[in-house]
Formats: sequence, C-alpha cells, structure tokens
Amino acid sequence: MYFDFHIYRRVLAFTWARRDWPRRRSMLLQLLVVEPLLALFQNFFLLLDYVFFPALWRQKVVAPIFIVGHARSGTTLLHRLMAADGKRFSYFLYWEMFLPSLTLRKIIGVLGRLDETLLGATFYKRIQAWDDRTFGPFRHMHDMSLWNPEEDQFVMKAAFVTQQWQLELPLMHEIDVFHLGDLAPGRRRRWLRFYRECVKRQLLLNGGDRIHLSKNPVMSGWVEALLEIFPDARFVVPVRDPIQCIPSTLKLVESNWQAKGWTREDYLPALRTLTEISFESFDLPRAALAAHPDTPHCFVDYRELTRAPRETIGRIYDALGLELSADYAAYLEAQEEKEKSHASHFAYSIDDYEVGPLEIEERLKNHYERYGWPRPSDAAGGPQPGGTRA
Repeated sequence: MYFDFHIYRRVLAFTWARRDWPRRRSMLLQLLVVEPLLALFQNFFLLLDYVFFPALWRQKVVAPIFIVGHARSGTTLLHRLMAADGKRFSYFLYWEMFLPSLTLRKIIGVLGRLDETLLGATFYKRIQAWDDRTFGPFRHMHDMSLWNPEEDQFVMKAAFVTQQWQLELPLMHEIDVFHLGDLAPGRRRRWLRFYRECVKRQLLLNGGDRIHLSKNPVMSGWVEALLEIFPDARFVVPVRDPIQCIPSTLKLVESNWQAKGWTREDYLPALRTLTEISFESFDLPRAALAAHPDTPHCFVDYRELTRAPRETIGRIYDALGLELSADYAAYLEAQEEKEKSHASHFAYSIDDYEVGPLEIEERLKNHYERYGWPRPSDAAGGPQPGGTRA
C-alpha cells in the first residue's frame, strides 16, 4: 500500500546519532528489523482485504466529522461524548489502529473467542493487566487505554506516518507531520489516500453506513488537505484558554520524553517546535475554515462544553446538520453533573517553559478578544510588550 521512506530514514538517522541514549540499541533493533517486517506484514494483509472483503471496493466515506484543535482543549472529552451517540458514528479504538487490516481483525476475533472459550480469557486478562501497567500511571494526564477511542492518525503507523515517532524520539524539529500543506503534492496525496483506506475499513467493519468520527490535534494543520480528499467533511474545533492548554500539552509531551530517558538538553529543540505548533493550532483551523465558508463547522468553548454538554452538543449537531435523539440527549444531561465535578490531578506550570503568559496573550490576542479569556496583562498591571522567553 504505502511506506514513507523519507520519515523512516530521518528517524533512523536521528536514532543512530544518539550514541548516549540508553535505549538506542533497542530502538535500532526495532527500526532495522521489526518495523520493516511489520510494515510488509501489515501492507500484505491490507491488500488481502480487497480479496476477502469485496465490499471494500464500494465502501464510501460520506461526510466524515473531524474534531481538531489544540491538544488539551477538550478534544478527547468531545470525541468520547459524541462517540456515545448510539450507532451513529464509526471510530477507531486505540488497539484497532495497530491492526488496520480487516483480515487481521477477523483473525484476532477468532483467537479472542478461542481464548475465552478454551482458556477462560487468559490472554485477554494478561492484555488487560499490561494495559493497566502501561497506561495506568499516566491516566491522571490522559485517560488512555487499548479500548478507548483515540487519535486516529495513529492508524497510519503501517505507512510509517505517525506522530508516535515524535513521542518516542524528540525530533519534532526534524520531522513535520503537522503542516500537511507543505508536503509535495504527490506525497501529500499518498498520505491522505492511505488514511482514507484505513477509514474505509473501519466503516465497513462497523456496518458501512455510519459517520466516521475522528479526533486529532495534529490534524489542526490538516484541514485544507482533508478537504482535498473528503470534500464533504465537517469540522468541530474546541478552544480553551491557552494559558491552560499550552503548558498542559508541553508538560504531557515532555513527561513522555523524560520517561523514555531523554534529557531536557536532548528535547529542547523539539519542545520549541511544539510551542510554535501550539500557536498555529489556534490559528490554522480558523483560517482554513474561513477560506471554506460552505464547510459545516463549529467552534466550541471548552467552558461551555464542561458546563453544559447537552446544550453545547446540541449546538454542534445543529451546525453539522445532525439530529439529537431523545436517548442521547438524556445521556448528555446525565453527564453534566459528572463534568462539573471532574477535577484534573495533572500538575503543570507555564513558568516551566520559555514561552510566557504575556507572549501568549500578544500572539493570540484575537482569540482573547473573541472568547474573553482572563488576560495575563490585567493581572500584571496592564499591557506590557514582549513575552517572558528565557
């Protein structure tokens, strides 16, 4: 199907040059042996899908919905609230993205039934235990699990096009999966076609007639490109006070790098690139949608989403041309008290980073005016030029 050798070479060169990184040897083994074999394996089964699932030739992706916007702005909350709407939507669970082939999924399904019937779900219980060990320590930052809906750009791992490598290795400044419009047209089309092929499989697996529901902050830079391949796409963009979501995102990614043995000196260039992407995550979706005024879309204030989920999603559905069922409305009303009482235990501070509150306010002043977020300059005694970059 497809494999991006450009990214592969960059990741391999980056790892090869880091001779002092404790995990260098295991990563080189993964890159030189595991990943090429895995890509061949995955792409072979993706091709087999067209033999064993002939309906895939006719499967369409109709009016998909993309939740984009800055990370930590409510994208996960909104995605999971909308995913609860009965059988309206199709979406990827995290584990499914590592096995995009329908043929492989069916094989896994058979093995799962055998495990349950013959072994008392022994292997399933072991996977659950691994899930808790792996993701449990980080769930106060982000509720992640193999069985949760997740950012579906991970499904492109079989093509070696995934943000995973930027989480494993601090090379955001060297590999750009955010600015899709900057890619050469041919390469961009190959990325998008591979993604569409994976979405088609998920839709077919879920009955073929649902709406694909995607959530991915990285796709804040993909809006124009997504409209190239999904011209009837619809978009929802959560927005949140950048003083809250920018340092939260930086801390989340930094913690991930630190857990893998990288020092601040190692990841500082990538952290600076992530900071710039943070600003663009506010600006790019709005600019792209302004250039396509006929594209159904909705911007969602995080405060409204957490205060009144039922009312907020009703407004989203109106903007996207969807009908809110009585059962789903009742579910959303039941979530209101839960969201009001939710408290995050993830600690972070803007003071830990080079970008400061005044610089954030200055660079995103149009958004501050639009949403009425508390202004750092007011707390500092009035407008001040510049930021607090070290």
